[in-house]
Amino acid sequence: MNEEASASPKTPETACIYSSREAWEAALNVKQKDRPEFQYVDIDPSLDSVLLIGDSISMGYTVTVRQALAGRANVCRIPVNGGDSARGLQWLDRWVGSIPWRVIHFNWGLHDLKYLRDGELDFAGQLVSTPEQYETQLRKLAARLQQTGATLIWAATTPVPEGAGGRVPGSELTYNERAAKVMHELGIAVNDLHAHIAERLDGNQLPRNVHFTDGGYALLGAKVTEVIAREL
Repeated sequence: MNEEASASPKTPETACIYSSREAWEAALNVKQKDRPEFQYVDIDPSLDSVLLIGDSISMGYTVTVRQALAGRANVCRIPVNGGDSARGLQWLDRWVGSIPWRVIHFNWGLHDLKYLRDGELDFAGQLVSTPEQYETQLRKLAARLQQTGATLIWAATTPVPEGAGGRVPGSELTYNERAAKVMHELGIAVNDLHAHIAERLDGNQLPRNVHFTDGGYALLGAKVTEVIAREL
């Protein structure tokens, strides 16, 4: 699973990116076109539609959720790695499109709490978003998503282990606290993926890495499926 956020999406166009295969593929990075999580979803109007917003962690569980909810929901995801919350603010309108979403399951976090220098993970660099900046940006993102009328589910950021370059181990706890505060104030449900996986990292999370094994993504996907299915 690629660690860094994908290259910037193409200039926004008027067409909803989920409305046709052509519009969808135009929004994809060339390197993503053959990845299963980025395959076009042909919307069945008789089913509820679900949108997954997130970084490479969500990319890892997208197919699991899509397969588990086949025949019950159109499970789409944004056409990129969602990156940090500032990037989300820049692109959210484009990512939401005009589909009447029944459920939107969303996360930002791992790309906010990292340190970068010259585009690379490096503790000598700059923190992408302070907890204060993160809270402010997340509040704006959540408020915009509420305008869709969809049932919103926030996914808590998953653990940062020892040795994960450019990220302070355990720093996700501070960011999750900020996020929980925002979601509580806005009345948005929380899917605590952190608690779900934290005691089962051995063999499910890659060593010194924020990413997961296939088994780890399956565990996350099962939990995401469970919380979304309740709302369908």
